[in-house]
Amino acid sequence: MDLSNCKQLRFFGVHLNFLAAKCLVLVVIALFLGTVLLPTFSGLGGVIRQNNFVFVHNRSFPSNQPVKQKFLEVPQIVWGLNNQKIAFARSCLTARMLNRTLLMPKLSASLFYKEVELLKPISFDKIFQFERFNSICKGFVQLSRYSDVSNQSDVIELQKGSGRRWTLEKDLEQLNQFSKHPYDAREIIRIVGKNPFLWHDHWPTKDYAKVFECLALVEEISTEADKVVSKIREIGMEVRSKNAMSSSSSQPVPFVAVHMRIEKDWMIHCKKLEQRLNISEICSSKEEIMARVGNISGLKTPVVVYLAVADTLLEDNTVLNGWKDGLHPLEKKKLGVFDIYKKQPYLFQSAIDYEVCLRSDIFVGNSFSTFSSLVVLDRTQKMIKVGERKLCGSDVRWPSYAYNIRGAGNSPHPWVTNMSDTSLTAISYGSNHISC
Repeated sequence: MDLSNCKQLRFFGVHLNFLAAKCLVLVVIALFLGTVLLPTFSGLGGVIRQNNFVFVHNRSFPSNQPVKQKFLEVPQIVWGLNNQKIAFARSCLTARMLNRTLLMPKLSASLFYKEVELLKPISFDKIFQFERFNSICKGFVQLSRYSDVSNQSDVIELQKGSGRRWTLEKDLEQLNQFSKHPYDAREIIRIVGKNPFLWHDHWPTKDYAKVFECLALVEEISTEADKVVSKIREIGMEVRSKNAMSSSSSQPVPFVAVHMRIEKDWMIHCKKLEQRLNISEICSSKEEIMARVGNISGLKTPVVVYLAVADTLLEDNTVLNGWKDGLHPLEKKKLGVFDIYKKQPYLFQSAIDYEVCLRSDIFVGNSFSTFSSLVVLDRTQKMIKVGERKLCGSDVRWPSYAYNIRGAGNSPHPWVTNMSDTSLTAISYGSNHISC
């Protein structure tokens, strides 16, 4: 009905004819619909705010009030480089579980296990690229600087449990509690207690691999690694040119990297580990490593063998002697790069060695070493990323081997990471059950 027909309407006690009554009803209905169904933006009663947008009846409008960012703070990360990488990744995944951003943690430049006061803290962005990490890991995990915090006093502490009674289930329950009210209202959750490497593990290997993929060394370290790899390739070309019987002489000589764990501290540790676990495939002597590397199936000689070893902890000066003919072993001094290493703190030295092993044509390590295990994880992930279907064997793109596990013909056992593992336990603490 046309509202223009509604004339001379009177309210409050005035008698209305039939036509006027109908007009009044229409006006009331129109006012009701306008009030109830249309959004009122002067206030937000009944309006849903989500992800920086206000949602009303399937329509979205940008919100002028951004969602408050919340953070997770963790203790200083300690021990070896790759223990620290695992601890860092576990911190990232904990922050993700709590729906928070991880505040950039302190790493440790020195290698002390018990003398905590001797640990030298070093900022994460002195080793790894901060912006690149956030760019690659965007949408999965993120890092923030302390300058991003608006109120550093708005903190609640989360005390990590310890001991045998602090089970995986109790740890998970605690994290779930801190993801909810009232704990989630605080701007910072500060975890206090033990090193993040020792926290319970609630995440699959593939989640850790995503975090590791986002870690790129700063230019200062990667440039030093470039120099070492170039020097190895250069010596490889010299070896090839001297070998008149060698085929494909125009091709650069591939190099093998061996993470040679024969240092005194390692041998003490691995002997105790063998006794505790009642297994015999953890420790390997220098002679056993040399023999097994020389028996790698399909290994073409001459080949340069780079020995990644902690020189300061090594008491055996004969690591270059006794190798099979056609294998040309090199350590830092013989390679002429010792000065590159000695001017750097421990963490830098380890990062350079890690990068060299990662780029090698063939890698051989110990399956109970965190360093070796993470190199293999990175190499496995690299093969998966380029679409390699075959991951095991001597003819794969980036083969890896475990010298502590005997393979066919007394060779080191082929090794790839099982990316479907439900935790990182095998990598964090070692295993003689490897995928190949």
